Order: sequence, then C-alpha cells, then structure tokens
Amino acid sequence: MSKRHSQKHKIDRRLGENIWGRPKSPLNARAYGPGQHGQRRKSKLSDFGIQLRAKQKLKGYYGSITEKAFKRVYAEAARRRGDTGENLIGILESRLDAIVYRAKFVPTVFAARQFVNHGHVQVNGKRVNIPSYNVQPGDVISIRERSKQLTIVLEAVQLAERDVPDYVDADHSKMTATFVRVPALGDVPYPVQMEPNLVVEFYSR
Repeated sequence: MSKRHSQKHKIDRRLGENIWGRPKSPLNARAYGPGQHGQRRKSKLSDFGIQLRAKQKLKGYYGSITEKAFKRVYAEAARRRGDTGENLIGILESRLDAIVYRAKFVPTVFAARQFVNHGHVQVNGKRVNIPSYNVQPGDVISIRERSKQLTIVLEAVQLAERDVPDYVDADHSKMTATFVRVPALGDVPYPVQMEPNLVVEFYSR
C-alpha cells in the first residue's frame, strides 16, 4: 500500500474547499491555504490550472490515489463505452474502500483504505484486503465478525454528518452492505462540486 505523507487537512486548505464536508476541517476556521503565504491573493487560474485542480480534487477525495493508479482508472473509463466522465465516477465509486466509506462502516476514506488493507472486510464471504478491488452490483460487503466491535466501526455508524446513498444498501445491525448499482455522477453525495469532465479534458490534452 502506498503511504500518504502529507497531512489530510492540507488537501482541503490547498484546494480551498472542504471536499469531505467534515465539521473538523480547518478550512471552516481558516478559509485560506496552508503555510506562511496561504493568505496571499490568488491569481486567476489558466484552463490547464482549472483542469489540474479538478483532477487533484477528485484524486484527493478518494484518499489521494497515486497518479499512476488514477491514470489506470482514467484509461479504463476511456476504454468503456459511454461518457468517460460518468464512467470515471462509476469506477471510483465501485472501489471497495469507497463502498466501505459510503456504508458508514468507517468515518473517513483514509480510514476505509486502512480498514480494508488490514483485512477487516469480506466480499461475498471472502476476505479481501485490496482497497481498489472492483465491487460488482449485487456483491455483499461485510465486516469480519471479530472486527464488528472495533471502536472505529461503532463510532462511524453513529455519524450524523452524512447518509448512506441509495446505491448502497447497508444493514448496520448485521454490518453488511450490498452494492446495489453503479452510480451516476448525480447520485454521488459529494459535499462539493466534482467536475469529471475537466479531468477528461486534462488527460485528453
């Protein structure tokens, strides 16, 4: 598993948006970038800068996926029939760590990646420890029996700051979730506007 060395909160402040909608985001108190020059007046972004920002925001939202891995996701989205931007969102939301997060088994996308990596999750009864594992509609994700009482899980299911979307059918009494369908962009409860069309333009240059 590749390790993120930068602090999570810096992503919010660098982009100037609370991309996960977290109450504890420092951006809620300091609406400017990190560092001693964070309050400088921002210059107008070029078209390339706008596209790059959209890509960084989408990458950051899913736990700061590496550029190499994100390029692979984009290549798969471009290969599939239909709208590439919609395909991109569908693939990202089909990741096992994304579904664990959507089902509210953990509080953050970063925790979801670690939770899967540590072997706490099963897909259709078999343990899977690959966060990027592609879940298919109808697959059942469950928390291993010995992991159901972990504090991180018990606290996450009580979180009021976000709801489980309708393309994930979660049963918190059994700690299971069924991936109902691959969502479209409009179905995904992003706290901020995501622009996959700009990501497509970035890679299509």
